[in-house]
Amino acid sequence: MNEADLYKELGILTRDKDRWEESIPYVSTLLSDNSLKIQAKALWLLGEMGLKYPLKIEEVVPLIATFLNSSEPPLRSRAINAIGRIGRGDYHLIETCWKDLFRFAEDKEETVRLSFIWASENIAINNPELYKEQLSVFERLLYDKNEKVRMEAPEIFRVLGKRRPEYVMPYIERLQEVSQIDSNRVVKIHCLGAIKATLTKLDNTDEDDNILAEN
Repeated sequence: MNEADLYKELGILTRDKDRWEESIPYVSTLLSDNSLKIQAKALWLLGEMGLKYPLKIEEVVPLIATFLNSSEPPLRSRAINAIGRIGRGDYHLIETCWKDLFRFAEDKEETVRLSFIWASENIAINNPELYKEQLSVFERLLYDKNEKVRMEAPEIFRVLGKRRPEYVMPYIERLQEVSQIDSNRVVKIHCLGAIKATLTKLDNTDEDDNILAEN
């Protein structure tokens, strides 16, 4: 099957979620395909499959992780995304490579730095405590030279603000500063959204604590 037909087949499989569980072994074999485009598509699809069926993807995670060292930015990016989605489904499956993801915050390719933020957001949704001591990494990304990276960086503060507002509170002033000085409108909106999510959650937590104290 040529590249075009195989890519089309993967596109059909992407939409047919009822076949995902049984197709994980097959898609995994495509990680050794000669086409970078097919490898990248397979990595992305395995990430989505891993979110839905985390225990079924366990044996494939080490192979996916090898692509973190690829010299090809699209493969590094897709591997990071896949690790993030699988980690959202079950953090323990990607625990051994979680710390390794942080080197991509300084990757020379903006698409890879962007994928690092997306993956971190996915993992943080169900495992916010992992990021308690890591937010300074994302603080630096608020000033990234690439607009898309700066647009996404505030979103992990929003994700964590909804779950662990106390983690984000030390960065409220910085988010406020960026919302005022950044030239990109979306960056400003996302910073303000992160602030609002954090303060709203904090206010609700305080109200809950007061109710418990009164009772």
